[in-house]
Amino acid sequence: MYHSTDPRAALTAAPAKDASNPTQFAGAEYAKFYETSPVEEKDGAKSWYARGQNFIIAYSDAHKGAVFNRTGQIDEYVLLLSDPGAGAEISWGNQRIAVGGHSITFVPPGNSSILLLGPAKIIRMFTTKSKDLAALCSNAESYASAHPNLPAFEPWPEPSAGPKIRSYSLDVPPSPGRFGRIWRGSTFMVNFLDPKNGPRDPSKMSPHHHDDFEQCSLALAGTFIHHMRWPWTPDMGKWREDTHESCGSPSIAVIPPHAIHTSQAMDPGLNLLVDVFCPPRMDFSTKPGWVLNSDEYPLPPQDQN
Repeated sequence: MYHSTDPRAALTAAPAKDASNPTQFAGAEYAKFYETSPVEEKDGAKSWYARGQNFIIAYSDAHKGAVFNRTGQIDEYVLLLSDPGAGAEISWGNQRIAVGGHSITFVPPGNSSILLLGPAKIIRMFTTKSKDLAALCSNAESYASAHPNLPAFEPWPEPSAGPKIRSYSLDVPPSPGRFGRIWRGSTFMVNFLDPKNGPRDPSKMSPHHHDDFEQCSLALAGTFIHHMRWPWTPDMGKWREDTHESCGSPSIAVIPPHAIHTSQAMDPGLNLLVDVFCPPRMDFSTKPGWVLNSDEYPLPPQDQN
């Protein structure tokens, strides 16, 4: 249920791939990077890792000159430089480009390198096919068994013009009727939501649920309360209590399928949330003008039944 001023109120719900009524539900996952020690400290960077079923979020606080290499990377990954700054030099194959701060970049599979041109807080997003990084996640044990209600991960089509580094500035002004600033690749969809100052109006919340995919809410500034409620089933033993988890920054909340959820910004200053989906979601992709790089990445074949 969206407030009438929310652009998502015009979305048409996509049918779930499995229309059966679920009988069990996973809990939410939270990783509060600001409360824990880094998992890795090397090459001028401190790094934290946490995951959902299909994705890994790697958050790093790094010095100028820090290098992040991937050798034999199995699929496309994302680099998010959320703050303005010197940016980075990215190498892949015979391509080497400099990207500025406040940008999002999609890096193809294979061997690649990221060299920071100044100190930065960076976010990288990988699928859990990157087994070496999945093993580093602080909540790896939570996914020792697959969570319910999620189909097997299927990547979306490769870019029409073939693989290359693709980078985009986050400096895109708001547009009436468009929800946030959305980019997608073959593995991820990232919505860099418009920053907000001050707490969210509690009379304009947006409780809703997703039938068959997780949502990762990445907090980069401010504090958010993630409100969640799960459906009841005939078996009371499977019922879950409502939760109202307060998360500062940086942190992630992994919202499971069927959990009714809404996030409430709380700080009097800047509050910034980034929504991440792996793989991309179809309903956002089919809204004209919502995905800002839709001309570069084709949609998957759609079921006509």
